[in-house]
Amino acid sequence: MRIIYLHQYFNTPSMPGSTRSFELGRRLVANGHTVEMITAWREPKSDRAPFVTDEAGIKVHWIPVRYSNHMGYLSRIRAFFEFAVAASRLAVSLSGDVVFATSTPLTIGIPGVIASRRKRIPMVFEVRDLWPQLPIAMGALKNPVLRWLARRLERFCYANARHIVALSPGMAEGVASSGYPVERITIVPNSADIDFFIRDAAEGREFRERLGIPQDKVVVGYAGTLGPINGVGYLVRLAEALRADDRFAFVIVGDGKERADIEILARELGLYNRSVFFVPPVAKSDMRAVLSGFDIATSLFIPVREMEANSANKLFDAMASGCCVAINYGGWQEQLLGEAGAGFRLPADPVDAAARLRELANDPSLLADAGRNARRLAETRFSRDELAAKVETVLLDSVAAGP
Repeated sequence: MRIIYLHQYFNTPSMPGSTRSFELGRRLVANGHTVEMITAWREPKSDRAPFVTDEAGIKVHWIPVRYSNHMGYLSRIRAFFEFAVAASRLAVSLSGDVVFATSTPLTIGIPGVIASRRKRIPMVFEVRDLWPQLPIAMGALKNPVLRWLARRLERFCYANARHIVALSPGMAEGVASSGYPVERITIVPNSADIDFFIRDAAEGREFRERLGIPQDKVVVGYAGTLGPINGVGYLVRLAEALRADDRFAFVIVGDGKERADIEILARELGLYNRSVFFVPPVAKSDMRAVLSGFDIATSLFIPVREMEANSANKLFDAMASGCCVAINYGGWQEQLLGEAGAGFRLPADPVDAAARLRELANDPSLLADAGRNARRLAETRFSRDELAAKVETVLLDSVAAGP
């Protein structure tokens, strides 16, 4: 099977961020398939010509299109469409049996549909977030004409997909509510790299030592994007509520539009490098040490109901690392953690959340049990190999069914 794989924000393990597409792609290659990835090179580059690299057998076509979480919304929209145009030209020039397009952004469906129609091959569309519902709920998409166009693009992508892969039950329900046939939707959540994310006490100690955090502290950590939707300033407020309890340290790893504001808040409260520590973005290949240094790993969002359908990559990395997992939103992930005893939901009020953390610190066995349960959950339900096999089956069935 020859797969034309479209993902604007593809990452290798040497880069920060999710490596779902890399891990899936290399497994498809190992199973004898050909994978050609079309993605964006997001860093500044004077030469705007696409270039090609080999990443674990995946032939990756990098199209230079600048992108950063620090960019404004309109600048991001321009980047989405700039990539869609360039990716369309490239995709139709490649040989393939199936197009696999993964959002976000939703505009990834444009080159997917164009390549599918021009080459008369099926497209499988992967839904990682419910667009445009999410930007509308965030207030980022206010113009009624743009909202209408975004909804039309959503329906256009779905209507031209032979099959849809959704990353959560809520996303599958959102796709089905558009009228797409339920029997052509497969849920494949984010998954856990259980062979890589094995808790390493020595690496965890070294990580803490680099930051000057004593080994007896309960470390509450966040590793990911520091954007408006993440609301990571919540952790600083939580640290403030625990100011009088010196058992805790908070570590924030990553970058984004709100990082500077979060650092300013920590400084103003007198918490910077005292109980709240900041670390630049870390490559995925170095994340094992970071997570081994966390006792509690968090996944955070501002209170937007549409985000409860998300499938946070950081949550699955944390589970594989044997961390107790704490989230501050509801939905299927809260239910998953609660049923497995692998973590808990933090109250929205930092004072109430502080009381919950004190309860855990008073009985360290609770944290240890939650970490073991998290690892067990990763192994039994979210193995990368098993979930990659589900996607492979979807692609093979779509090729057999035709365009």
